[in-house]
Amino acid sequence: MARYEHLPSYRAAFDLAVHVEKLVRGFTRYHKYSLGSELRERSRAILARIIDANHSRDRAARLLQRPRSAPWPGSARPPRNPRHGWRRCADG
Repeated sequence: MARYEHLPSYRAAFDLAVHVEKLVRGFTRYHKYSLGSELRERSRAILARIIDANHSRDRAARLLQRPRSAPWPGSARPPRNPRHGWRRCADG
């Protein structure tokens, strides 16, 4: 099993995740559980991708490929309404 704690990218991403945790701690309750949870999740996903890439042979390609579970920011679809298909606005 390859070690990843020594990697500068891992250390920088870990410092970012710790910083995000500290920032989110000071958010209001609403933002802590909406925006804060997404920020925490994405900062942890960066760590997971670095670890995953470190275990693979083609590391650069592994880091650059799109994740299967979460889309890139800005490409998420709006919530699905079963009767009307994909909604274009929040009130519809």
